[in-house]
Amino acid sequence: MHTLSQLRKRSSWQVTCAIPAALLAGCAAPVEQPVKEADILLLNGIVYDGSLSEPVMADVAIEDDRIVFVGDAEGAGYKAATSLDVSGKVVAPGFIDPHTHYDRDIVPWSQDPEQSLILPAIMQGVTTVFVGVDGSGHPAIAETLSNADKKGIGPNVAAYVGFGAVRSMVLGYSDKAPDAEELISMKKLVGKGMCEGAFGFSTGLFYSPQSYSTKDEVITLAGEAASRGGIYDSHLRDESSYTVGLQGAVQELIDIGHATSMPVHIAHIKALGVDVHGESLDVIGLVEKAQASGLAVTADQYPWIASGTSISAALLPRWAQVGGEAEMLARLQDAEQGREIRKAMAENLRRRGGPDSLLLSNRVKQDLIGKTLQDLSEEWGLDPVEAAVKVLEMGGAGVASFNQSEDDVKRFMKQAWVMTSSDASAGHPRKYASYATKYAKYVKQEKTITTAEFVHSSTGLAADSLGLQDRGYLKEGYFADVVVFSPEDYAPRATFLDPEILSAGVVDVIVNGEFAVREGEPTGLSPGRGLKHTPLVGTCD
Repeated sequence: MHTLSQLRKRSSWQVTCAIPAALLAGCAAPVEQPVKEADILLLNGIVYDGSLSEPVMADVAIEDDRIVFVGDAEGAGYKAATSLDVSGKVVAPGFIDPHTHYDRDIVPWSQDPEQSLILPAIMQGVTTVFVGVDGSGHPAIAETLSNADKKGIGPNVAAYVGFGAVRSMVLGYSDKAPDAEELISMKKLVGKGMCEGAFGFSTGLFYSPQSYSTKDEVITLAGEAASRGGIYDSHLRDESSYTVGLQGAVQELIDIGHATSMPVHIAHIKALGVDVHGESLDVIGLVEKAQASGLAVTADQYPWIASGTSISAALLPRWAQVGGEAEMLARLQDAEQGREIRKAMAENLRRRGGPDSLLLSNRVKQDLIGKTLQDLSEEWGLDPVEAAVKVLEMGGAGVASFNQSEDDVKRFMKQAWVMTSSDASAGHPRKYASYATKYAKYVKQEKTITTAEFVHSSTGLAADSLGLQDRGYLKEGYFADVVVFSPEDYAPRATFLDPEILSAGVVDVIVNGEFAVREGEPTGLSPGRGLKHTPLVGTCD
């Protein structure tokens, strides 16, 4: 790694003329370097540019919302009103989070003025977030992005149009197959979302009512996104052994990609539950075979062995949820259906790892948060399944579900096609600490990956795979989304029992050329933008 002093010595005017005076005129004086004005200079940083390249010591110059120079700023004649010495700090492109639930933070009726700053992301160095994941994205994409711009938002926001939103708008929570007219209505909604700037079509085939769909239905709707240059992003139909199995669900995603000729992306890739621990090897094999056939396949991953979900999604069979919560509760009270539901819940609880593996985390009475289903079973004197039924009757709960193996987590993390994500949602430390945890645990402590791999999987890989233009790299002409963090201090502080604590170690965060974080503190500014994907020419006329 070259030091700036070495670079600057090479660029300085050094002339020794031990020659006759008559020839001295040949030693021309140095040409004065014209001063180039920038707005911000980050000096002497350890620069990771978003690729897998080794770091270099360099300066980064920013003017307006763009990076205008990376290298030796003094030698190039750059000066700036704001010049920061970031010696010993990592300077990298702002991180890109491909899977979040920050839709809830940018709605216009949110009352918290700080909510749209999205500090859990910004304070980890995340400068762009994707919303509308798991099939949740409403087709009114223009409104979603406009809300972000009007409220003012910390990071940039990109969005998907979602299968769940589209299907429920046309079919409600029914498990019926759409007829020809209903399918046309859904296709139009997907097309609307794409033409308003969605980056692709997202599904959450594990969740009702999306789980009632067939593969052919999904292919038909995904084709509307494919024809406009979008990608297919999916929470798989099964990450475990609930229905088609993990490998069957991955194969379904690959089949959808081949049928539509569009890039496919696996959301929060994992092997969930005791039945599929170790199947990461088989999944990697399926993906590599598909890639060898010419299909673009990527995935994102949060660095935790616990997922975050609801107690209903974790334990209830999907048929029990048809029609919504009221009908589900009525089935639980029915003698015959209730017995069948409880039988399925017992099997799902075993699959998840038992009652000790489910920790109540949010959306439930405060005095129950931090307790496991086993704790409630003992406290209430009930069988664990009956304790879960009681929670459902109380309105349900969010849970942290400890269901993965470290071997699978690490194996997926090492793949060149797996990027970092948070799946940011309440009640789980992943919202506040995924990027910091990946660096502190898997780079520094366990050395599963290198710093360059961490940065690339959090920046350039995401930008290239998801279709972000001029972001994800520290290059001249690219948008000035930049994070500066201390390699010694960048670390998580959130825990499963106290999940809403901001991470430590981020020094500066710049979004579109403005400071969102300065000297470790939020500035209160909202420099983020709603980012629109440009559909293929002629597909939205």
